[in-house]
Amino acid sequence: MLRIPKHIGIIPDGNRRWAKGNGLEKKDGYVHGLDPGLRLLKAARSQGIQELTYYGFTVDNCRRPKEQVTAFSSACVQAAEMIEQEHAQLYVIGNTQSSCFPKELIPYTHRSRRPDDNKQLKVNLLVNYGWEWDLKNGWITRDIPRIDMVIRWGGMCRLSGFLPIQTVYADFYIVKDLWPDFHEQQFLNALSWYQKQDVTLGG
Repeated sequence: MLRIPKHIGIIPDGNRRWAKGNGLEKKDGYVHGLDPGLRLLKAARSQGIQELTYYGFTVDNCRRPKEQVTAFSSACVQAAEMIEQEHAQLYVIGNTQSSCFPKELIPYTHRSRRPDDNKQLKVNLLVNYGWEWDLKNGWITRDIPRIDMVIRWGGMCRLSGFLPIQTVYADFYIVKDLWPDFHEQQFLNALSWYQKQDVTLGG
């Protein structure tokens, strides 16, 4: 490919709708989003992507029924463990002072600095994230670089508070399929689409 985005934001939407459509309870959809996340990570690495940011869950999501909050919190913990097994440089960002933040993820809330960091895929995971929390506390995510492209599964055309500063010039690609129905070709289609965009950054 001629032009590859350095940093891609991933909004993995549609877990609850997928669960309902497959005769499951809404809370059961989140665990089915884990394998797609891992497969996307591997696809991104193979295409030379340098950084990924996954939207885990937001502060607002914590207003959902308790069983759903427990389910997506647990899924984020499992996702972090899976990402770590891939030897990616994992960084978890979110409001750690809230009871909704999984304490198991505290060790990942500081960027590691190792000699081989530049050779590793960087993966950011937003957990119990809120854009107002981010900006009112002095732009906590300032260490996360500008995002070149956001890919959202589930057909919805909105950012839902996803890193408002980093996405200021991001191209936005929508996948109609629900996140648990991810397949690699969707990701490759997004990369192909990105090559055709006129990126001027306002110039």
